[in-house]
Amino acid sequence: QVQLVESGGGLVQAGGSLRLSCAASGGIWRLNAMGWYRQALGKQRELVAVITSGSSANYADSVNGRFTISRDNAKNTVYLQMNSLKPEDTAVYYCRADVISDKFSTERDFWGQGTQVTVSS
Repeated sequence: QVQLVESGGGLVQAGGSLRLSCAASGGIWRLNAMGWYRQALGKQRELVAVITSGSSANYADSVNGRFTISRDNAKNTVYLQMNSLKPEDTAVYYCRADVISDKFSTERDFWGQGTQVTVSS
């Protein structure tokens, strides 16, 4: 079974930086797109950034220019470098991966458990 383990969340002052990591392990034959989502208290989960297996990236308008998504395919790991953090970035951040478990399977998405990011003003 595929598992995604996130790390790197925490408390930071406005203007500061954090780097999130998400490592995928388990039954992975092919790891396709990976992404970061976030859910603030009382709000719906939203896309933050996504990166393809070829490292093509897209960002939400609210984080474009401040956040950078990257991946290390050898380690099955995706990163989110967050700079110039704002209080409105406060949320639980979730990692998602689109995985094909073997050559006979179709793609499925898997989610991490979430990591809290809190930005104080």
